[in-house]
Amino acid sequence: MSRAARGSSALPPGVRWRRRRRERARARRRRVTVLLAVGLVGSLGVLLALGGFGGAAALSSECNLSSLRPVAIGQNSFVYAADGSLLGSIPAERNRQPVRLASISPWVAKATVAIEDRRFYEHGGVDPEGIVRALIADVRAGHVVQGGSTITQQLVRNLYIGKERTLKRKLVEACLAVKLNRAWSKDRILQAYVNQVYYGNHAYGIEAAAQTYFSRHARGLGLGQAALLAGLPQAPSAFDPFHEPQEARARRDQVLRAMLANHAITPAQFARTTAQRELHLKPGRLYTRIREPYFFSFVRDELIQEYGAQTVRSGGLRVYTTIDPRFQRDAVLAIRKTLNERGDPAAALVAINPRNGAIRAMAAVTPNRRKNQFNLVAQARRQAGSTFKTFVLTTAVLRGVDPATTYYRSAPFHYQPDPYTPAWDVSTYDHTYVGTTSIENATLRSDNTVYAQLTLDVGPDQVAATAHRLGVETDLSVNGSFVPSMGLGAIAVSPLEMASAYATLAAGGMYSKPMAIRKVILSTGKEDADTAWGRPERTRAVPPGVAYEVTRILEQNVLHGTGIGAYFGRPAAGKTGTTDNHADAWFCGYTPNLEATVWVGYPRAEIPMVAVHGISVTGGSFPASIWHLFMDSAIGSTPPKDFVEPRVLPEWKPFVGAQFALNAVPAAPPPAAPAVPATTTSYGKGAVPG
Repeated sequence: MSRAARGSSALPPGVRWRRRRRERARARRRRVTVLLAVGLVGSLGVLLALGGFGGAAALSSECNLSSLRPVAIGQNSFVYAADGSLLGSIPAERNRQPVRLASISPWVAKATVAIEDRRFYEHGGVDPEGIVRALIADVRAGHVVQGGSTITQQLVRNLYIGKERTLKRKLVEACLAVKLNRAWSKDRILQAYVNQVYYGNHAYGIEAAAQTYFSRHARGLGLGQAALLAGLPQAPSAFDPFHEPQEARARRDQVLRAMLANHAITPAQFARTTAQRELHLKPGRLYTRIREPYFFSFVRDELIQEYGAQTVRSGGLRVYTTIDPRFQRDAVLAIRKTLNERGDPAAALVAINPRNGAIRAMAAVTPNRRKNQFNLVAQARRQAGSTFKTFVLTTAVLRGVDPATTYYRSAPFHYQPDPYTPAWDVSTYDHTYVGTTSIENATLRSDNTVYAQLTLDVGPDQVAATAHRLGVETDLSVNGSFVPSMGLGAIAVSPLEMASAYATLAAGGMYSKPMAIRKVILSTGKEDADTAWGRPERTRAVPPGVAYEVTRILEQNVLHGTGIGAYFGRPAAGKTGTTDNHADAWFCGYTPNLEATVWVGYPRAEIPMVAVHGISVTGGSFPASIWHLFMDSAIGSTPPKDFVEPRVLPEWKPFVGAQFALNAVPAAPPPAAPAVPATTTSYGKGAVPG
């Protein structure tokens, strides 16, 4: 008997059973891997066969390493406003300093290989095993969670052929990667990759990234620093350590786990480094010295996502955007006229055309920080306050609840469904209450107590679903659950998201994805027709009658409610928002042809604004004033437009099963469940005992 067999037979039966089960699972995974690999290779063969000899010849002619040249350095890309005026250029040689691999910390190479291409030193430029592994992960997750491209393929794509998505270009990319792998050493490929990849915040290449984030040379990066930087190229904005430290730390730890799995670090090194909660960032001069407006940076990031950093920086692109320079000037002037004292909070304004999602203005002013690089409009996420009540109202109307005839009690609200759940106590902003009141009147008063009850009655999960349909992209759950305080604006969102959602209501319930770029002219002089630039992406979010009913109430809010300070003499709808501690103040409003959202607060922390120009800041104060000034300047001289009443209005229904509505209709009792023996009782996903 072999030693393995003797050891196995000596094990307890339960352990042997679990071991056999694991072995069978591994065998099944191996079979699936082989099948997927065979299918992938077979599909590739079929595609090549369908292409015929002509397709093979064309592929062979393009897969010629010696005839290719990287995009010429020096071909700057230029960005233009909607009127054709130049917004700025993206210089080709800014914030980039190539260095030899020997002058880079060894941790960088280990971290990059582990997270991007763990079999980099084993495969021949294309990794079938990596492709199959990514396919399996994607199938299991139900969406794309892994990429199958090797470092060599990414280098070919960025340096030579761009990010075109046709099958032919993918085949050329794979062919070139194999040839490049034969022509260059692995170290040369890796050196070229880390010297050209984009690490965010204008840093191209590992040396610029090390200087930007840590004020040190790449050769001086430690394990944690190298892991942090290696994780950035996948999504530089999402993992930006300056502005998204929690996401950056989680991504760093993901890279460290990959390094541990790749045997690049020891378990002790992994534990010691992941235990470091502080990122110890030290912004360098290269980060602060680059001066670009918010919208310009926003457009540049979209271009990089589509074309890759190298093409954007050196591809000679001509980019025509949706921004209106006059609106931009109006936005900045409205902010500066309103918040004009030293020490005032910052303000951000974004304006969107509801008909197509075109961003017409994106501006922010931070007193005493003229060159702030943080995009308060697109990157900042702060609690939305009562502007989020609009999504609760929309959810109720979608359900057929009549805001004019459905009543709640306006009074201090105490909610604690069980002794093990912390109590939720809600009061109004000014601690005044009116007793029985309709949802419509509660909206004009921005009554927190009524909206807390309404959120519970319609369901926080349904409010979140409505917000997502209208245009909010942020995950609104807390540890996987939707909390009722979300209805009062407790979840942090960006001004751009709020503007997009309110623009959907302005468009009669038709959502348009925010659009910043109208068209891109390539270096060949031809317009890029393969992308969706300038084509509105529109979907029906809510019925026109629902959007109209919500708009009707928000229009009354501007005339008689908390938003009266925004009124500028023409039909407009909007909602104020103020957080409990006065750290954030909002106004989201719209006319039929323009939406604008204003946020006011201190960017670096949630600092209460209780003594700004001698008052406590609310959504109805400075945000409404800024909105008023901007809208009056931007469209005040154009003919006014009324909101058009649709032919089909909501059909009001009894509010069945509502717990707190005073005129709710009790739900019918559920049928008695069959008795279940105690020994077989189980709780399904999300079920709660008792």
